[in-house]
Amino acid sequence: MSSSPNHGDRRGQRPELVVIHYTGMADGPSARARLCDPAAEVSAHWLIHEDGRTEALVPEDRRAWHAGAGSWLGRDDVNSRSIGIELVNPGDSPFPEPQMAALERLLHQIVARWGIPAAGVIGHSDMAPGRKSDPGPRFDWRRLAVQGLAVWPAGAAGDDLPLAESLTRIGYPDDPARLAAFRLRFRPWADGPEDPTDRRIAAALAYSVS
Repeated sequence: MSSSPNHGDRRGQRPELVVIHYTGMADGPSARARLCDPAAEVSAHWLIHEDGRTEALVPEDRRAWHAGAGSWLGRDDVNSRSIGIELVNPGDSPFPEPQMAALERLLHQIVARWGIPAAGVIGHSDMAPGRKSDPGPRFDWRRLAVQGLAVWPAGAAGDDLPLAESLTRIGYPDDPARLAAFRLRFRPWADGPEDPTDRRIAAALAYSVS
């Protein structure tokens, strides 16, 4: 299997984030072909198939082209500061157990290798609100959090902290769609204007990552 030619220099940065994606394509071979096509100008460091097979497409010390426009914690050029993981999934299907288990194994290795905290493992939708929706509402973030591989709200926090302040402290960019991005990850069943539950969950997360 060929690796992707779509990568460059990290521009003086080092990995401090892991960005999780779904491929949004019908199958793994189609996704790999696109990620390795020079004309597509997209790539990721890792591709994980439904059966758990894991492929390295770009060396981790290189800048893969997976994140695009967006920011996290007020910093842009996420590609230079992150490792991208693509999960083979058309975007409307559950993530199979072998794939999730493989992701967990890979994440344990990546965060140990680069010293990335749990709060640094994010979704594409987190850093690009309104523009991206992956890994989507079916992705089990709490499962990762139980192993220290992502954050999840724990304990109680008052809802007196303004939602905007909490979302900024967590890392979400200043974008009109950031409430939707926050909900997509932490309460994908919610809709309508912000409510006290949004504020409580966001406050708990904001305190935990600060």
